[in-house]
Amino acid sequence: MEAMVASQPVIKIAAICGSLRKASFNRGLIRSAIELTKESVKGMEIEYIDISPLPMLNTDLEVDGAYPPVVEAFRQKILQADSYLFACPEYNYSVTGPLKNAIDWASRPPNVWADKAAAIVSAAGGSGGARAQYHLRQIGVYLDLHFINKPEFFLNAFQPPAKFDSDGNLIDEESKEKLKAVLLALRAFTLRLQGIC
Repeated sequence: MEAMVASQPVIKIAAICGSLRKASFNRGLIRSAIELTKESVKGMEIEYIDISPLPMLNTDLEVDGAYPPVVEAFRQKILQADSYLFACPEYNYSVTGPLKNAIDWASRPPNVWADKAAAIVSAAGGSGGARAQYHLRQIGVYLDLHFINKPEFFLNAFQPPAKFDSDGNLIDEESKEKLKAVLLALRAFTLRLQGIC
C-alpha cells in the first residue's frame, strides 16, 4: 500500500473555513488536517485559503469582465486545487455569510468549483454543524461539487471531554482519528474522479 501511495500524485487540497475568528474551532480542524497530512496521511497537501479579504459579492466590482485582484487570486487558488476541504460552522441553521460569499465569488462565470471532490467537517454546539453541512451540500449540487458521503464529521465542540484548547487547536485524539478518516476518503474519491484509481 505504501508503494502505491508513493507512486500516485500528490493531491492539492484547498481548505476553506467559514469562520473568520482566529481561534475558531473550525479553523482548528483545518490546522489539525494540515498536521495530519504531514504526519500520517501521505499523498496530500492542504493549503488554508483565507476568505477574510474577499469583498462582499457585488457585480459592480467586475470591470470589463475582470474581477478585483483579491477575488481573482482566490479564484485561481480554487481552480488550481484538486479538491476542497470545507470547515463549516453553523450559524442560524445554515452556512456562514463569509463562506457563502466566497462560494458565490468562485461560482461567477466561469464556475471554478465544478467537477471536483470535496469534504465537509464542522465543529459546533448541539448537532455539531449538521444542518449547515446539509445546506452546503445543496449549494454544491448547483456548483457541480462532488462531496464524499462518508464518513461524516460533525463534532459537538462543547461536549466533554474537551475537544479544543484555548487557542482553538484540536486536542481530542478520537476526533483526530475521525478527521484522518475523512481525509483518506477525500483522497481516494479525488483520485477516482481524476481517473487515477
